[in-house]
Amino acid sequence: MSDIDTIDCAVVGAGVVGLAVARELALAGREVVVLEAADAIGTETSSRNSEVIHAGLYYPTGSLKAKHCVAGKKFIYQFCAERGIRAWNCGKLVVASSTAEVAYLEKLKKQGEANGVDDLELIDGDEARKIEPLLSCHAALRSPSTGVVDSHAMMLAFQGDAEAHGAAFAFETPVLGGQVANDGIILQTGGAAPMRLKASLVVNAAGLGANKLGRAIAGIPPETVPPLYYAKGNYFSLQGKSPFSRLIYPVPAPGGLGVHITVDLAGQARFGPDVEWIDEIDFDVDPSRCDSFYAEIRKYWPGLKDGALVPAYSGIRPKIVPAGAANPDFVIQGPETHGVPGLIALYGIESPGLTSSASIGAEVARIAAAIR
Repeated sequence: MSDIDTIDCAVVGAGVVGLAVARELALAGREVVVLEAADAIGTETSSRNSEVIHAGLYYPTGSLKAKHCVAGKKFIYQFCAERGIRAWNCGKLVVASSTAEVAYLEKLKKQGEANGVDDLELIDGDEARKIEPLLSCHAALRSPSTGVVDSHAMMLAFQGDAEAHGAAFAFETPVLGGQVANDGIILQTGGAAPMRLKASLVVNAAGLGANKLGRAIAGIPPETVPPLYYAKGNYFSLQGKSPFSRLIYPVPAPGGLGVHITVDLAGQARFGPDVEWIDEIDFDVDPSRCDSFYAEIRKYWPGLKDGALVPAYSGIRPKIVPAGAANPDFVIQGPETHGVPGLIALYGIESPGLTSSASIGAEVARIAAAIR
């Protein structure tokens, strides 16, 4: 094993958030090395979601989720337009399947408007069916700024920008642990070429591995590292043509946004995710779980035929609260929280993490500039 190499910034994790962070730090002129356990970018949570560009409806006003979702949405549309990346501004309907749920839509509209989403429209069932004839609902909240993005192309662009400004990527380089030193943070990596790195700044953007890494670096107060719970989301694809031209979301369910339909950029319709609490990482999709999907989907699309759903893929939300607890905010910790100079830790970056990624990256760069 070699002696300790000294670097300026180490970003742990090459998911969409880690890439956004690396891009912002590199654009700011920092020397950046991205340490990634996998052999490529975005192989875990970032490639196992619905690729939705969220508008910013659901999150408490003033929360990090609301702030970064709204700002990140604007960034994505502009960035993708400039780079020729596909970002389909298809819009979304959040539907009330009963009269009792209409009040929720009214509340959601006010919440979105308080967050700065100024294009929301509450329409009745007849109006909804004029634009989506196969839809069944009592009312719907129309969100024109919701869309879908080619997330892999966007991540490649983030990586390209970072590399063009000097960032280096070390794949198959898991960070096993480390320790806080007087003049930086020492990281111990594994892989085929284990090494020790001392970085002036470490950004823990390790996603599902962020909490474990936080506990593996000696000198980080353990009470500042939240627990981690795995909330798996399973997706099922629809065989045949999509019945809708927009995204259709039900009223949210505990732990997620309910079994909704999204249409990817290739025109494939898929339903999900559900919420399955698990004890360890497992991306296999149990085909029998689709049994519960049919009843949920038929609340807003009665025309769904038996046998039309097939297993697609799954993702895992990095929850920092257990089942039954209210959804928490993103956790972005700087030295004022954990007391460790040169450490910025990101925990619980679940949905709308993809939409929020660029804004989170800019926030991390601001924190980094302040503690340099």
